[in-house]
Formats: sequence, C-alpha cells, structure tokens
Amino acid sequence: MATKAKAALVVKEHTYSWEGRDRNGKTIKGEMRASGEAVLKNQLRRQGINVTRVKKNRMGTGRRITDEDITMFTRQLATMMKSGVPLLTSFDIVAKGHSNPSVTRLLMEIKTDIETGSSLTVAFRKHPAYFDALYCNLVQAGEQAGILDNLLARLATYKEKILGVKKKIKAALFYPTAVIVAAFVITAVIMIFVIPAFKDLFSSFGADLPYPTQVVIAISDGFVRYWWLIFGVTFGGIYSFLKAWKRSEAIQIFMDRLFLKLPILGEIIKGATLARWARTLSTMFAAGVPLVESLDSVGGASGNYIYRIATKKIQTEVSTGTSLTVAMQNANVFPNMMLQMVSIGEESGALDSMLSKVADYYEEEVDNAVEALSSLMEPIIMVVLGTLIGGLVVAMYLPIFKMGEAVN
Repeated sequence: MATKAKAALVVKEHTYSWEGRDRNGKTIKGEMRASGEAVLKNQLRRQGINVTRVKKNRMGTGRRITDEDITMFTRQLATMMKSGVPLLTSFDIVAKGHSNPSVTRLLMEIKTDIETGSSLTVAFRKHPAYFDALYCNLVQAGEQAGILDNLLARLATYKEKILGVKKKIKAALFYPTAVIVAAFVITAVIMIFVIPAFKDLFSSFGADLPYPTQVVIAISDGFVRYWWLIFGVTFGGIYSFLKAWKRSEAIQIFMDRLFLKLPILGEIIKGATLARWARTLSTMFAAGVPLVESLDSVGGASGNYIYRIATKKIQTEVSTGTSLTVAMQNANVFPNMMLQMVSIGEESGALDSMLSKVADYYEEEVDNAVEALSSLMEPIIMVVLGTLIGGLVVAMYLPIFKMGEAVN
C-alpha cells in the first residue's frame, strides 16, 4: 500500500488550456492541471462540460520563487479581494500577469486545489517552502472568521516590513564585504601582473633592494607561483563554509551568537531581530491567534537561534500561567524598553498595538544605524584601499628613489 501511495505521488501533472460547452450550449474556457488529456476531459465531463479543444501549456522553468514574489502576490491578492474580485479570478489574474513562470505555475496549482474543494489554507500548506506555518495560520484565522481580505492585507504589510528589515541588514553587511573583496582582487592583480614587471627592472640595478621592496617581491613570487592554490583555497573555503553554515545547526548557532556580539553590526542585527519578533507576535495576536500558539511561529520568524530558544522558554512559561512580561524578563535577552511596552500592553489589553509600536521603533533604529554605518564605511573603504595600494606603490618606488639619490 505504501509503495502504491508513493507511486501515486510521483505522477507528473501539467497545466492545460481547454475550451468546451456547458449543458446550456454556452462556450466556456479555462485552465486546469491534470496528469493527461484523458484525465482532464473526464474531470470536466463530470462537471457537465463537453470539451472541444485541449492544449498543453508550455512554460519555461523560470527563476526561483523569492520572498519578494510571495510578498507581491499577497499584496495583489489582498487588494483584489478587498475590491470584490472572486478568489479564483484573483488567482487567475495574478498568475497570468506574473513575469516569473515558476510563480505562475505555483499559483495555478493552488487554484486547481481550490477548484477541487480544498480550502485556501490547505492549498497553501502543500507548499511549505513558500508559505510557512505563520502564513498558513493567519490565512486559516481569516477564513474561519470570514475576514480573509483583511487578514491578507495585514499579512502583506507584515511581509513587506520584514522584507524591508532584511534588505537593510544586507545593506549593512554589504560594505564590509565589498572592502574585503575589493582589497583582495586589487592586491592579487598587482601581485601577479604589476610587481613582476618591476622585479625585472630592479634586477638590472645590481644593488641591494630596500627591505620593504624585498618583502613585496617575495609575496608577489608566491602569488605568481601558487595563484591557483591561493584562489582555490580562498574561494573554496568560503564556499565550503557557506554550505556548512546552511546545513550545520552547530555552525548556525555559533554564527548567530557571534553576530550579536559584533561591534556596530551586532546592534543592527539585534535591532532587526527584535523588530521581527515584535512584528510577528503583534500580527499573530491581532489576527486572533491565541498567545501560546502565536509564540510557535515567533521564534522561527526572529531569525536568530538565541531568540528562538528564548521564545520556546517563554511559550512554556506562558502556557503554565505566567504573564508574557514576566516570561520575557526571565529569558534575559529583551531590553528594558521592550519589557515595559509589553507590560503596558498586557495591562491595557492592547498588546498587539504596543508590540507594533515596539517593532516600528526598532525598525527605525535599524534604519538610522544602517545610514550611519553607510556614511562611516565610505571613508573607511578609502583609507583601507589607499593604505594597501599606497604601501605597495611606495615599496616599489623606494629603489628608484635610492637610485636617484646615488646619481645626484
């Protein structure tokens, strides 16, 4: 039985465009996913449709589906539903209007599931790579309460905010990375192509070279002789580390701890983590999801191991009757300002509003910190590159200066 079930799961489906007539003789058109034309015609015949034409849609593979794609889809779906456009029609419009064939294919699969009787939540849960537990829980809350359009709008706003914070973190990390990469590439080019030309020139002088020049030439000889090893070890090491970081939980935990302790960048990452934590809990709680269940999604959404573990401890304490404020205090990873805001929210019955204000505050802090870091990094880049290249140039020109002194 298990073998048959597995075999059924691997049946490949395709999207077909079809045209036919209903029981009243009216011509209708549509699209449907099926494992073959015969299956499609059989399904439509059961619905009272006499199929006259079937065409298999050929779609490119498309680029991978990103968070930006899902965020844009959520906003478009929320806007159309608020405007009174039926759910299936909304899926049709968004799918056919998207530039990425992968997104089109995904949305058509979800639409087919809904057409065959699945709820929107169940259809989304079949694609956990794109719709996480938080997303599905909010959609389910909206379906059950009959306010799906409002929940989708809230979810779109949430994803836009979180996406904005992630982009700011990437912007903050870009400058240090750019300095390191630029310095390495420029140094390698000078060592492999420029210094050997000076070495040939200096060999005709017949005099001892200054010590800085000898050091630079020795390093250049190493680059010329072992450039393949240097580049292989450098880029291979970086690639291997990134792969290990992605797959190893121990390395992820180590890096999460390290990032929070970094000077300047650590404060930015901490602010972004707190903003995501507060924004997620605010969105879940405002949607009517119970606090204990909301905390299930909050830890993972924070994006940091320290806060994920702290959230699990908070969830355990809250489930036994402890207030959220006390549980957060016991976790010992949240700043005093945030604890006070949560305490006020609990006492006034406006916890979602207070958490939203906390998220706004930390998002603004991240904005200001990233702008300050960007302004600071520009002169640092100039100083680092200037010192590196200037040092190499001086080392190469020292023998020429000495030769000029000897001539005088």
